[in-house]
Amino acid sequence: MNMLVDGEWRTDAHELTDDEGSFQRGETTFRDEISDDPDARFQPEADRYHLYVSAACPWAHRTLVVRALKGLEDAISVSVVDPYRGEDGWQFTPEKEGCTPDHLHGVDYLRELYVRADPDATCRVTVPVLWDRTEDTIVNNESEEIIRMLDTEFDEIATRDVDLYPEGYREDVDRIIDEIYEPINNGVYRAGFATKQEPYDEAIDDLFDALDRWDEVLADQRYLAGDRLTEADVCLFTTLVRFDNVYHTHFMCNVQYVREYENLWPYLRDLYQTGVADRQEGTADERTGSDATRESGVARTVNMDHIKEHYYTTHPDVNPHGIVARGPDLALEAPHDRDELPGGPPAALSSTGVNADD
Repeated sequence: MNMLVDGEWRTDAHELTDDEGSFQRGETTFRDEISDDPDARFQPEADRYHLYVSAACPWAHRTLVVRALKGLEDAISVSVVDPYRGEDGWQFTPEKEGCTPDHLHGVDYLRELYVRADPDATCRVTVPVLWDRTEDTIVNNESEEIIRMLDTEFDEIATRDVDLYPEGYREDVDRIIDEIYEPINNGVYRAGFATKQEPYDEAIDDLFDALDRWDEVLADQRYLAGDRLTEADVCLFTTLVRFDNVYHTHFMCNVQYVREYENLWPYLRDLYQTGVADRQEGTADERTGSDATRESGVARTVNMDHIKEHYYTTHPDVNPHGIVARGPDLALEAPHDRDELPGGPPAALSSTGVNADD
């Protein structure tokens, strides 16, 4: 894995696995916070912050989902890198469908922005990146912290009254996010990048034990934390929506497809279809690279072409020929019947304007 060392790009500086063949995820580097505290360095302001994302990356995808659900598209702009990540890291290729230039600085590689923020940076260059125009620096590159800031600190700017971290649910939301991270969100990578049988088997056991457990939980409740859509659902969604197309095959997580689960499969469709059912005029969205004629909401944040290209072409140790698997074509827009369970999305995300609880 390539990374920056003292501000210089190195192609031999980071190993993905340890001596036992287990995948090791590196720590993120920039961990500042946006807060409406009067003394805070980074204040929540419209048009001040910019997201750098890959539409292929599940961690970056989380930020796009929360941005869409909260109605922050006009307040927080976005640049989208190429789904293929080569030796030079994430690259801006605006000529490619679904990609954009670096709207702020016009650089060619994301690593140039890391060095702009810290000339002596020693770190992996990852997405998402939350950039501050005012101080011309990176605020944060940890997805869980970014979605929490977008969710809780921008209510005065957001155009939709959506609270994904509601009072009375917060302890459960934090617990669930922690519980799904290692076996599921990171578990697919632990399986896919394992270089020995034992760590692979351990990752697979953890992954499918967790999927089985949450499938049972979702038999009686619409969302992970009960009757409310929360950040925990966002964190699980971006893994589930990639599962059958890439993790099942590319990462050898092939014990079962998500579409074979009695409850996880309709739950995934429910989340995918969450959003305001209005049609937007125009062609491609310059900020996200998405099709502006699609319904706004969660579905609009999913770019399966980028997802499949990234995974199947970027990991030569896993797929040396870079052949992109053709299927499957998932029926994510099919009816799901999850609205028969108590609760539902916030009224601001309902086409009727009424919450299922009302």
